[in-house]
Amino acid sequence: MTEDRGYRRNLTNYGDRKFALYLRRSFAQATGLSRELMGKPIVGIARTDSGFNNCHRGVPELVEAVKRGVLAAGGLPLDFPTVSLGEVFLSPTSLMFRNLMSMDTEEMIRAQPMDAVVLVGGCDKTVPAQLMGAASADLPAIQLVTGPMLAMPFRGERLGACTDCRRFWAKYRAGEVDDEGIDTIEANLATTAGTCAVMGTASTMACIAEALGMSLPNTAGIPAVHADRIRAAEASGRRAVAMIEQGPRPSQIITPQAVENALTVLLAIGGSTNAIVHLTAIAGRRGIEIPLTRLNELSDRTPVLVDLKPTGAYYMADFHAAGGMDALLWELRDLLHLDCLTVTGETLGARVREPAFVDRAIVRPRSEPFHPVGGLAALFGTLAPNGAIIKRSAADPKLFEREARAVVFESLEDLAARIDDPALDVTADDFLVLKHAGPSSPTGMPEAGYLPIPKKLAQAGVKDMVRISDARMSGTAYGTVVLHVSPDAASGGPLASVRNGDRIALSVAQRRIDLLVDAAELARRRAAWVPPQFPSRGYQRLYADHVLQAEHGCDFDFLRGVGDA
Repeated sequence: MTEDRGYRRNLTNYGDRKFALYLRRSFAQATGLSRELMGKPIVGIARTDSGFNNCHRGVPELVEAVKRGVLAAGGLPLDFPTVSLGEVFLSPTSLMFRNLMSMDTEEMIRAQPMDAVVLVGGCDKTVPAQLMGAASADLPAIQLVTGPMLAMPFRGERLGACTDCRRFWAKYRAGEVDDEGIDTIEANLATTAGTCAVMGTASTMACIAEALGMSLPNTAGIPAVHADRIRAAEASGRRAVAMIEQGPRPSQIITPQAVENALTVLLAIGGSTNAIVHLTAIAGRRGIEIPLTRLNELSDRTPVLVDLKPTGAYYMADFHAAGGMDALLWELRDLLHLDCLTVTGETLGARVREPAFVDRAIVRPRSEPFHPVGGLAALFGTLAPNGAIIKRSAADPKLFEREARAVVFESLEDLAARIDDPALDVTADDFLVLKHAGPSSPTGMPEAGYLPIPKKLAQAGVKDMVRISDARMSGTAYGTVVLHVSPDAASGGPLASVRNGDRIALSVAQRRIDLLVDAAELARRRAAWVPPQFPSRGYQRLYADHVLQAEHGCDFDFLRGVGDA
């Protein structure tokens, strides 16, 4: 073994390297390892199982399979825990802690004696955090996702988290489902291990990880409970050992061209708006910018080819059975940079080949897309000088070109207090506006951009209306929702100055969103603006001091770029 491999790597600093190795080996003896295994190169396994993370219920089984693969290939597997981000178990929102997990992942990769690492995770912010950390640490790394849960039969249809949970909650709010009915639905939405069954953020990030080249081919959509998911784990362990000598490292994989490939796939799958924030953060760790104007250019040339909820009819398990990422990449091949390197050591072009079977009900050919243009678009204007995002594939085109009155909610608390008030002055033609829910706010940019339809309108049959905020939207949600308005209200952006009754103009065709208030009046309002107050200590203080806006991925300013690590 070379001098800096295995247990010889990253020695604890006692001022005596031989003593440090002697001490490390003596303590490693306590784990029961043989001297033979202690001499092998080490593959670290970052594990994210937690009692607060149902999506990662299957992680222990995956870790054991990775270990088998590592051992079979001649390496020593050593698993280690990191922060685990259970999407619905964190307050105020999981995004606030994504950067914390990325730092944990990066520093544990960098500090501990490992020669390569397998990143095991799946829940929404987990894969971005792991890829951000790996991109910064730049040790050979491979992403292994946990896989989606299965949608299960229920009273004549299939149910799967979480688009169906939003659909039934909307029915409940409208009075179409009673208390007993919603309790029954609650018990049948998420019944297996794995991430959300639809093309939400977790599934989107799994597809993006593969499109980037950071995970093994056609593994993004394997269901969590399928035996192939375990085989993918074993194969990932084997490949990690080979990468110790052969590479490639994340810096060789995550290039500007690979990022464009990931953007193209994001647009073609009708993926989550959250993925723009996450991919921007991952790319930013390698010093790669993603201008939102480029997103629009790619979106205008990239059709939506996959028919999955929340924009379509099917689930992730169906996508995988229909041909999965292999089928999608084949259809997109002339739009991709095929010379990009992947974790297999091959280029993307070497692995893209015509699949033996494609279910065209789920993965369309380019000649017959579900939508002729990509699922996402960026908007700019006086309300969002630095940009905003709309998921047009999940929206109602009849609402794309209009001017309307703003019905403003100053905060999440204000929204909760008044949205169902029968006296709320609102019509279906108004724009609902939520402020102070962006990255610079103490709320940490939650998935609150999917404002509920006011109860009195929902009960009258209104299904959609324009909603505007600096918040995010769950990848499982749908509707005509403008998100990530930047600069956000909590940093003093134009959104902070919007008042009830103001006129706002939206034009998806022109990529515009404008606040129709004269400059003098806006200046008066800005002069009266008061910034929010954050805690004076701890991680939230660090977050407040260093978080960037959405167009920079909401990363910390000191973590972007290659740096001097």
